[in-house]
Amino acid sequence: MGGSESTESTVQAKPPSQEFDKEWRDTPWEKKELLEENLRELKLGDSNVKYIRILLAGEVGAGKSSFINSINSVFQGRITTEALADSGFGRSFTKTYRTYYIRNGQSVLPFVFNDIMGLESEESQGVHPEDIAKSLEGLLKEGHNFNPAVSDKNVDYRSETRPEDLTYCLVYVIAADKVSMMNEEVFKKIRYIRENASSLEIPQAIIMTKVDEACPLVRDNLRNIYTSKKIKEKVIIVPLCSLWCQSSGFCLQFCLRTRVSS
Repeated sequence: MGGSESTESTVQAKPPSQEFDKEWRDTPWEKKELLEENLRELKLGDSNVKYIRILLAGEVGAGKSSFINSINSVFQGRITTEALADSGFGRSFTKTYRTYYIRNGQSVLPFVFNDIMGLESEESQGVHPEDIAKSLEGLLKEGHNFNPAVSDKNVDYRSETRPEDLTYCLVYVIAADKVSMMNEEVFKKIRYIRENASSLEIPQAIIMTKVDEACPLVRDNLRNIYTSKKIKEKVIIVPLCSLWCQSSGFCLQFCLRTRVSS
């Protein structure tokens, strides 16, 4: 009226927040130094066991070698690249079974990591699950070439083992930015490995790497990892808690997240 035209105001919807108001998992960030100190002072209770052997398994490019480098860098106080890492060609850069020791001054810590060839969906590509099963029992010799798979007639096959040759923890390394694209054939291989580890009563865990590449909030600040909706979605909605748990028998409490250095 009065020659004026009414205009309809447009209210733009505010984009949904990418963060929760509080962390969805409590993390004692202030205890990092205490954790490092405890690991440096770790003493094994069995004199027959020289090292706790931790085996890393996962798809090609998941960040197994980089994870080892990240741990070593923490204890050395500088960036280290002892475990060579390169996933640019889509094939595993790691070809042999190798043990990585973490130095602690003039000695080494009583836990070691074994890096292995990455898992692939094709039957003839990547590490053979049977090789991983044998490594759990300490049957692979240092320097074993993962192609072809080892047999009891192979020179890389160890007929007798010592307590320090055995695997005491199996860690599955999963890349957060690729987790929703994991192949069903890879899950079948993981299930086979998991069943072997379970029969040996070996503790198992999942490490989710490259969380900074999966979420910009985490890339800006690692402490946003447990307020990030995207990271929680990776853990709960995608295969780690659906296809992963159904196919491999894993549950959420075994999944840890980290950023790795290249």
